[in-house]
Amino acid sequence: MTARPKFLVVAVGVAGALSLLSVADAKGFRRYMALRQDVDALQERNRTLAEQNEALRQEIEALRKDPAALERAVREELGYVKPGEIVFHLESP
Repeated sequence: MTARPKFLVVAVGVAGALSLLSVADAKGFRRYMALRQDVDALQERNRTLAEQNEALRQEIEALRKDPAALERAVREELGYVKPGEIVFHLESP
């Protein structure tokens, strides 16, 4: 065997050993995979929060510009009624 094939065999062996060590080590590939899952979960949470923020921005804009939206919010959240209205509270079983 010449020097070049020997070097290639040794290099492949070292690469394989390092790969196995990385997979077996808790701070190696397994940690990378766990951190990758954490990043994916955080990105999904950020998307969800961004959607909630946009919905809240739209609601704020509607409350500032639309008197009907403001009245609806006051009635729903504070339980206000107009004079002369009768309110029926229905409870589900």
